[in-house]
Amino acid sequence: MTQPPLRAVLAEDQALLRVGLTRILESGGIQVVEAVDNAPSLARALSRDDIDIAVVDVRLPPTHTTEGLEAATAVRTTRRAFPVLVLSQWVEPLYARDLLAGGEGAIGYLLKDRVADVDGFLAAVHQVASGGTVLDPEVVAALVSARSRPLDRLTEREREVLTLMGEGRSNAAIAARMVVTEKAVGKHINNIFTKLDLPQASDDNRRVLAVLAWLDGR
Repeated sequence: MTQPPLRAVLAEDQALLRVGLTRILESGGIQVVEAVDNAPSLARALSRDDIDIAVVDVRLPPTHTTEGLEAATAVRTTRRAFPVLVLSQWVEPLYARDLLAGGEGAIGYLLKDRVADVDGFLAAVHQVASGGTVLDPEVVAALVSARSRPLDRLTEREREVLTLMGEGRSNAAIAARMVVTEKAVGKHINNIFTKLDLPQASDDNRRVLAVLAWLDGR
């Protein structure tokens, strides 16, 4: 049986980008049920019970500060683990930490430049909608840099694995990226958890969230 398309709410105040994002999402089989350009309209749209994910700009009218982020955080307090993919113009690790605070997954944080990779962007939307975690590589790098002293325990190779884990990559994807075996990746990951006193988890999403929680100092 064919799966029904994902139903999304989109919040972006720049008209051309809003139209472009709508077309990209719908070209990937994701139905945009509402495309809004301000925080009050977003809050109303997020109250719908027929949506599967929200794709939200961090900054929205009326103040263009953190309205989109606040709406994303708020909806996850009333609808636990509701999938949200946040888009930002700049690298702002604090926003990523705020989103990850609940530790429940179904969260994405990407720079708007990544939308140019249409296939990658659509894959990120689907990954978040299925409960996964997707973080922009530049955001992960900033998080790692912010916590650099404890990371001195790790080897250069382990730091590379940690960064790729933070991006939400699976063991197989990490192995392919680093041109090593999955067994080698597993060994690196075990070493990372041991050195950082982090509990091992049964799936990639928990591993990513555990690592990011540590990076956040939690």
